[in-house]
Amino acid sequence: MTFRRLAIFALAAFTSAVLRLAAENPAGLVATFGAGGVTDQVVADNVWLYVPAGQPATPFVAPGAFTATWRGQVTAELRADFTFHAEFSGDLKLTINDTVVLEGKGEGDKTVTGKSIRLNKGANNLVAEFKSPEAGDAFIRLYWSNKETPYNPIPLGILTHTENDDLKKSLLAHRGRDLFAEHRCIRCHASAGGMPELAADAPAFNGIGGRRNFDWLARWIADPHALRPGTPMPQVFAGADAKDKAEAVAAYLASLKGEAKFEAKAGDAEVGKALFEKLHCVACHNQPEGGDADAKKIAQKQVKAKFAPGAMAAFLQKPSEHYAWIRMPNFRLSADEAGALAAYLDANADAPTDRPAPTDAALIEKGKGLVQSVGCLNCHTLEGSKNEFAGKALADLAAGRWTAGCVADQPAADSKAPHYSFSDDDRAALRAFAATDRGALTRHTAADFLARQSERLNCRECHGKFDGFPTYELLLGKLRPEYAAGFIAGTDTWKPRPWLDARMPNFPAYAEHLGTGLAMIAGLPPKTAVDPAPADTADLAKAGQKLVSANGGFACISCHPVGAMGATQVFEAPGINLAHSFGRIQNSYFRRWLRAPTSVDPATKMPTYFDEEGKSPFPDVLGGDGKKTIGAVWEYLRLGEQMPRPE
Repeated sequence: MTFRRLAIFALAAFTSAVLRLAAENPAGLVATFGAGGVTDQVVADNVWLYVPAGQPATPFVAPGAFTATWRGQVTAELRADFTFHAEFSGDLKLTINDTVVLEGKGEGDKTVTGKSIRLNKGANNLVAEFKSPEAGDAFIRLYWSNKETPYNPIPLGILTHTENDDLKKSLLAHRGRDLFAEHRCIRCHASAGGMPELAADAPAFNGIGGRRNFDWLARWIADPHALRPGTPMPQVFAGADAKDKAEAVAAYLASLKGEAKFEAKAGDAEVGKALFEKLHCVACHNQPEGGDADAKKIAQKQVKAKFAPGAMAAFLQKPSEHYAWIRMPNFRLSADEAGALAAYLDANADAPTDRPAPTDAALIEKGKGLVQSVGCLNCHTLEGSKNEFAGKALADLAAGRWTAGCVADQPAADSKAPHYSFSDDDRAALRAFAATDRGALTRHTAADFLARQSERLNCRECHGKFDGFPTYELLLGKLRPEYAAGFIAGTDTWKPRPWLDARMPNFPAYAEHLGTGLAMIAGLPPKTAVDPAPADTADLAKAGQKLVSANGGFACISCHPVGAMGATQVFEAPGINLAHSFGRIQNSYFRRWLRAPTSVDPATKMPTYFDEEGKSPFPDVLGGDGKKTIGAVWEYLRLGEQMPRPE
């Protein structure tokens, strides 16, 4: 076995062992931000940051100049010497085990290298202190290296922290802000906004009677928490006549047929079952057949009772048609696929009741009046209908209390406030948020949005748990934000890994902020920086063409297609088409990846070609200079679909 292969296995073993050590403590570093005399603490994945000029570092501090301090531990399995590097603006001081290892003023993307330090076996204290620049964007990207570890971010799994009371207090306020947005509180308690989720809609009422069954609507309105625990939909009616009011509203909604017409296309349930498995629907849903149920996942036993005939297949094809901010993604199903999946779900669903929708005009009119008067139209839209309900403005609610109405510990018997399924912890979080100036609603950062919504949308349920999916951590700082946003939205339909049966789910309403967040959370700008071609780009691209080839090169074409040219020697699954690489991947990620793939992802099948000194195995191309060699491949990739075929 070659030294390089030994190094690969050693690195993988080192990473695995260190991850086991670090798992005993909470992951991430405690990041403290200060601006205008106000501080906020969050858990950060790494010493990464990007704050455009004039924007806030976190939603809980004011825009403008700020300070940031990261504290925690970096865990090492064995004693080893490491050198730390950083790209940053502003001022930075990095301390490891009380020794200053890097200090200076940043000069844009120019790397500042500190001195080498020996890390002890186990936890080593890390403190990074940052001050934003006087003008321009603030950013920092911290890296490390040693003889066995090329220039890379510190692996996320070995960064841990110790919790403290200030952190718990800050996180509670953050959670309260999230709940305020998720439950559409601003729709009744008006306030200035800026947080993207404050614009979130709810299912539109237009034509809902053609999509939903009356009996299910009645039961849902009467007690939504009984049908779906944890739903943000409140129980609107209470008291002795609550059921009658719910029935009236359901009757009115059921009368709103619109022009909804669905082609009841018969589907094959067995085909639908296979599709359910291929799309990894179990990431969010319990198996329709039943069995062990996860309370955090959505059951599907009600689908036959909920959807009008033919409506479920139409919904599966375009989930966001009547509800833009729905969490259900679009899988771009064909009519046949949607029909098969609907048939499978129907075959395992509970039988619906046969209660027909009431046609009594007085009851329908009563329901219409309730819809207009009790606040339904604050969240739901209905063209041509008048909303007669208004709540107190947020500024008029007593700050720091929030103990009555919607957030009362026990709703009063005569209360007209909607009843949400808040837990004691939820109410504590909302009250912690109320105790702030609530200005966080007007502020937004893409990194904060990503951290919040990647959890809500279950991104990690596929990325990291299913074979063939890149882990979620690998995505941070990997993709160009423009590409990521288009891919998540579904506007870029090219499939990077066509050999996988699974499909990337699309979330159009969330896509732009998620794509931007994947870059900014790793210290990269919200728009890909201009990457000017060097003067000798043509010569470099020609060298890159040779390096990709099997004739005196790395033989990348053995696994990777190049445009219309297929891979030549694929034994399992091909690599991603190189013609799309330049438009997908961040330059910084590509260079680290090609230099030492296993240091980025120990599980990758991509071989390592460069030696410990970073030299290429092909001295006849660019003198074997590693950086120039990687740059030449990049210039070849720059050609995209115009790449000439390699040998």
